[in-house]
Amino acid sequence: MATIQECREALDRLSGDLTRSGDGARGTAGFDRSLSCHVTDLDQTFTGRLDGGRLRVATVTPGPPAAKAEIRLAMTGDDLLALVAGELRFARAWASGRIRLEAGFRDLLRLKSLL
Repeated sequence: MATIQECREALDRLSGDLTRSGDGARGTAGFDRSLSCHVTDLDQTFTGRLDGGRLRVATVTPGPPAAKAEIRLAMTGDDLLALVAGELRFARAWASGRIRLEAGFRDLLRLKSLL
């Protein structure tokens, strides 16, 4: 089972991957959204912002998200690590219910190009 620290590091790596990606940088220009990622097996929520291709985690709190972010993710810690490592395909995991994503339709289209 993944630890809170491993999940935080995975989110930092994901942020770096988005920043280095040429398509990601173009696709996120002017894209500023609040984001929460609830790690279900640890019952911890990482909250922050996705801004200009950079994911900035501001807080980690116990339990489900206290406030409704514009982009909401939920998954196990192991799935988060596998996703960032490239071992888990986002679309397949989302379609099978391993990863839950809630966002507005326009945001979903933009995220599709990033993930």
